Amino acid sequence: MSDFGHHRRAVLKGAIALGAGLPLLEARAATEDDPKKARPQDGDRFVFFSGDRKGEIIKSEDLPLGGPQIAAYPMDPATDVVRNGSRLNQVLLVRFEVDQLSGDTLANAAEGVVAYSAACTHQACPVSMWKKEEGTLYCACHGSQFDPKDAANVVDGPAPRRLAMLPVRIEDGVVVAAGPFTGRVGAAKR
Repeated sequence: MSDFGHHRRAVLKGAIALGAGLPLLEARAATEDDPKKARPQDGDRFVFFSGDRKGEIIKSEDLPLGGPQIAAYPMDPATDVVRNGSRLNQVLLVRFEVDQLSGDTLANAAEGVVAYSAACTHQACPVSMWKKEEGTLYCACHGSQFDPKDAANVVDGPAPRRLAMLPVRIEDGVVVAAGPFTGRVGAAKR
């Protein structure tokens, strides 16, 4: 092959790589520029995702002891911006008796309140259901179940790993993010 052919092939490969990477860079820039898409931050409060109380700040007393979960979005307390620009920001809040939580779970819980990503680790479907008998978070898309008392470990279904946990603390009865997610949110990269 001539030098021109090698050069042309290198230029084409570079253009393809650049074209494939631009959407990722644009998505990252959009997330960084849009506070609604930013991942939960230390200090964020949580607001109800839907229903009559949509947008209201969630207190620990709003969470039924022993489940089910409450779907929420984080909100920046300084600007009141709700981080609902990405479904990957949706969080599930559940409250238990402290002695029901595993050691791994306790490390990121506050007064029995735990928080997990609502994006299933199988195909990022919403984990929106509760199996009362088992006390598990349930993804209706493919049947994955997660144990919220044991760091959201997978107890059934095709999910390859636990849900990402979000550390929390309680301030004046309000549930507050105490740091970023402890793992990757959503489905595994293919």
